[in-house]
Amino acid sequence: MFFIEAKRIAVVIFGSLLVAISLNFFLINANVYASGFSGAAQLVSSILNDHFGISVSTGILLLLFNIPVFILGWFKVGRGFTIYSIVSVLFATLFLELLPVLSLSDDIILNAVFGGVIAGVGVGLSLKLGASTGGMDIVAMVLSRLQDKPIGTYFLLLNGVIIVLAGFLYEPENALYTMIALYVTTTVIDMIHTRHEKVTAMIITRKADELQKAIHEKMVRGITILPAKGAYSKENKNMMYLVITRYELYDLEKIIKEVDPQAFTNVVQTVGIFGFFRKDGEDMQKNTAK
Repeated sequence: MFFIEAKRIAVVIFGSLLVAISLNFFLINANVYASGFSGAAQLVSSILNDHFGISVSTGILLLLFNIPVFILGWFKVGRGFTIYSIVSVLFATLFLELLPVLSLSDDIILNAVFGGVIAGVGVGLSLKLGASTGGMDIVAMVLSRLQDKPIGTYFLLLNGVIIVLAGFLYEPENALYTMIALYVTTTVIDMIHTRHEKVTAMIITRKADELQKAIHEKMVRGITILPAKGAYSKENKNMMYLVITRYELYDLEKIIKEVDPQAFTNVVQTVGIFGFFRKDGEDMQKNTAK
């Protein structure tokens, strides 16, 4: 267990380093903006420096923006998830302060593409291990629960504001190059880790009862268990069918590996669901206890 968590923290720190490299080596000098709170911090830093003569680094602003979000996430999302988000932002701030701001190329398109790719790898690796890069991930999860709208809607809104301000305050081309960087970042994240809000897992296993118990100890999700039979082996098994959020995917994968490493799992995108889907595990636990 210790090595699993140590690996998780190491990957989160490495992801933070990649995000910092993306900003300091490619995006900042090119006036191309990243996605989420990193892009917001970068934009505000540019505005303060260019229009008010106030020099505040992107790293410091990123940390300041995330402080109220961490408090919100601690009480509304979950302590474990928030702790990894804090680690991610703290190290991103540290790397942004330690690494020099360089211009490796004068070609804005190259800066947008390579900056987007590196940032996407950093964010995708963190999400793949069930962690968060902080900022908009936490805000979007809370708003999604309150408004019952997809998480992606809030990412789109924030990034839309960044693009519009970049085009209005600077050159319109900056907005177009920012769109390229955001598209590349999102595409890379898709390749590494799903960005869909909900996914469906279908698990073929011989240990359905043990898996069901282990899953319910970690997360609060409804599970349907169906009888299944291998076409070749003719062996009787069970198929477990459950819908989870993308943030729970790492935990589910870890549970399956611990309980039944021989299980076959198919994870697919869930476009929409009808009926009752618990958005807040804590509420479910309270209802179950009644």
